[in-house]
Amino acid sequence: MSKIDIAKAVNDLDEDLVIDGVKAQITEGVPAIEILAQLQEGMEGVGKLYEAGDYYLSELIMSAEVFSNAANLLGSALADSGNDKKIGTVILGTVKDDIHDIGKNIVSTILSCNGFKVVDVGVDVPIETFLAEIEKSKPQVVGLFCLLTTAFDAMKDTVAAIKASGASATVLVGGGPVDESVARWCAADGYCKNAYDAVEMSKKAV
Repeated sequence: MSKIDIAKAVNDLDEDLVIDGVKAQITEGVPAIEILAQLQEGMEGVGKLYEAGDYYLSELIMSAEVFSNAANLLGSALADSGNDKKIGTVILGTVKDDIHDIGKNIVSTILSCNGFKVVDVGVDVPIETFLAEIEKSKPQVVGLFCLLTTAFDAMKDTVAAIKASGASATVLVGGGPVDESVARWCAADGYCKNAYDAVEMSKKAV
């Protein structure tokens, strides 16, 4: 039986083939970190297809699920391989008065599979919670989300509070109705139109 190309299977969103490939390589004794690298390569391919307009949000969500389910198979083997070194820490949360989390969850998964430690503080998050987690985790990046225009004020107030706290973290904003003009109005450091923007801008911040 020929070896399964895990990266291509992720790229093709063929979850059954991805799972079979990961299980086979675990059985063969392939180091977990090498298997993870193949999964990440596949996700990079998905990102390129998304950027090119060949994949849409539904494919992006599906790829995140495929990656997450496959990575879960690595479990303790990944920890044992010493893959606990992260390139940076990102705090993510949906601002106060908004309970939507689909975009945040996608970004969390994509950032994680690109080597970031992600601290997800949830949805409808008050300013105080963001500030407490920033003090605790010392992130390089804080990502704020909203899917409701009525939460723009909360987003702006949260950015202002983070800046006023003296935290050195780069503050990025994103979400369905958010664009460059909203980011400027909030005085955020940057706007991410999608999860891959979040990865690239977070890499620049660490």
